[in-house]
Amino acid sequence: MILFAALGIAWGIPYLFIKVAVSELEPQMVVLARAGLAAVLLLPLALFRREIGPVLRRWKPVLAFTVVEIVLPWYFLNSAEQRIPSSTAGLLISAVPLAAVGVAFVLGRAAKLTPINWLGIVLGMAGVAALVGFEIGGSDLIAVAEIAVVVVGYALGPAILAHWIPELPGIGVTAVSLAVTAVVYVPFVAVTGAFPSEWPSTSAIVAIVVLAVVCSALAFILMVALVSEIGPFRATAITYVNPAVAILAGAIFLSEPVTVWTIVGFALVLSGSYLVTKRRRDPSAPSGPEEAVAETTVPPPLRPESPHS
Repeated sequence: MILFAALGIAWGIPYLFIKVAVSELEPQMVVLARAGLAAVLLLPLALFRREIGPVLRRWKPVLAFTVVEIVLPWYFLNSAEQRIPSSTAGLLISAVPLAAVGVAFVLGRAAKLTPINWLGIVLGMAGVAALVGFEIGGSDLIAVAEIAVVVVGYALGPAILAHWIPELPGIGVTAVSLAVTAVVYVPFVAVTGAFPSEWPSTSAIVAIVVLAVVCSALAFILMVALVSEIGPFRATAITYVNPAVAILAGAIFLSEPVTVWTIVGFALVLSGSYLVTKRRRDPSAPSGPEEAVAETTVPPPLRPESPHS
């Protein structure tokens, strides 16, 4: 229970701290600082566990994962949060399980959808429409498009891991991906002149540290521990906790309004995500808690707030 609560907080608060960080720093600078610090923390652990070598030998799919899961989504999420509330960003990104169904279809690995799954897709899309049309008011379609890139990336990243490199150790993949991201962003930040001209405020520095240490490095270690304790299927329930944490954090610390459409969008998106990932029982399967569930659709990806946001 403690692990579950800790991970729910670690994956629910990034939107708050991203909002604080991008109020002073450019989006690309936030990515560089966050990825670099998190890599410094995770690389020694991955080296100690001898997980770097196997990851580097499969560098092509790992690089593809890094691009779609961290390099692009982190930048676009940071950029979007310059325009929309942190809680709205968290709610929109909770639609990742809906996008995962589309990704599975494109990759030719889609499972048969039940009527319940289709109902989930409809409810989820209605929730997204409510958030875009009423919460954002359609006033910033650029931010919505940026969040769409994030959602697709977060859905595609776990698919790459699951289908091309499922044997690779998770901490090793995350450590290498974060290090590669930092290396990629150094010239990007330099060319765009995104290095801060003066030392950031204490709040911005704290935001970067929390994003790197708690929401990235520690969150992934917590996720590994949680999966080993309760199993991957039950652990996916954490996906439905994060948006609630994002809403509360935004309201309490940033005074972001919680409107009727926030609640409606939250209920619809979360209900849709739950139903679209709902599995049906296979009567012929064993009666164990995990074995009795037969896959009917793509499960919600387990990702460290961005390694996974």
